[in-house]
Amino acid sequence: MNNQPSKETAFLHKSEIGLGAWQWGDRFIWHYGRSHTAADAEAAFHASINAGVNLIDTAEVYGNGNSERLTGQFIQNTDKPVLVATKFFPFPWRIRKQGLFRALKNSLERLSLEKVDLYQIHWPPVTSSIELLAEAMVEIVKAGLTRAVGVSNFDKSQMQRVYSVLSHHDIPLASNQVQYHLLDRRIEKSGLLARCQELGIRVIAYSPLAKGMLTGKFTPRNPPPTVRAREYSWALDKIEPLINLMREIGQEQQGKTPAQVALNWLICKGTLPIPGAKNASQAEQNAASAGWRLTPEQVTELDEASDKIAR
Repeated sequence: MNNQPSKETAFLHKSEIGLGAWQWGDRFIWHYGRSHTAADAEAAFHASINAGVNLIDTAEVYGNGNSERLTGQFIQNTDKPVLVATKFFPFPWRIRKQGLFRALKNSLERLSLEKVDLYQIHWPPVTSSIELLAEAMVEIVKAGLTRAVGVSNFDKSQMQRVYSVLSHHDIPLASNQVQYHLLDRRIEKSGLLARCQELGIRVIAYSPLAKGMLTGKFTPRNPPPTVRAREYSWALDKIEPLINLMREIGQEQQGKTPAQVALNWLICKGTLPIPGAKNASQAEQNAASAGWRLTPEQVTELDEASDKIAR
């Protein structure tokens, strides 16, 4: 069984950490325009690139295309290499291969690029078949519109179906982007993480800080904004021991923050976290989560503390 990345996907395995661009342009969850502006997002972009984080992950649905537009603008203002990943959302009316083609071309126009490095199916399709979309992915690779293809939010069986179609054309499945963090370890329990590693598929961990819950900022007395408060209401009363342990471990690691410990735990698990950043300070803090490693004992401590509350 092949657990080595192909030459086409090696770039993903070289990256320890990326930058998620969901917060750029999204008003509903991330309050773009109130908590941060385009100038703040551009500062986060440049801070990340300057710190060696050169993989930017966006999607056509983030801010109704605004995230892609901003990402494209920022790329025009740097002379450093940037790896761009974006995503196709399989809306129910997109039931033909041409829907994926058109969506990618629209994304490329917003990004002001001729091709992307990684194009992903954002969610498993509801009205069209997985195999049909996988065949469309073969065609966009052959057309030179993307360097590699991946999926997002696919379970083990769904991912295997895409992998099988692509394999018939000697095209690797580069990645599976899933929610994974110390409060959500379902990909370990389901065997998805292990299967990805067996097949050389890079696990990209989105929401790696559980939408801010793992930064140590939020408590029952200081909950996150409304939408996130509802999503993590089950964890607020239980998270304090885990946060305290992360602080202790951070001190053992030369003053790392709880967020940096949480991100490094994901790196130690062999995954690629893509935390978002609203400003330069957050981007710099995130970038400093890479380039070092928790000890095996510290990873075990975090596993055990997380086991008590994680999904």
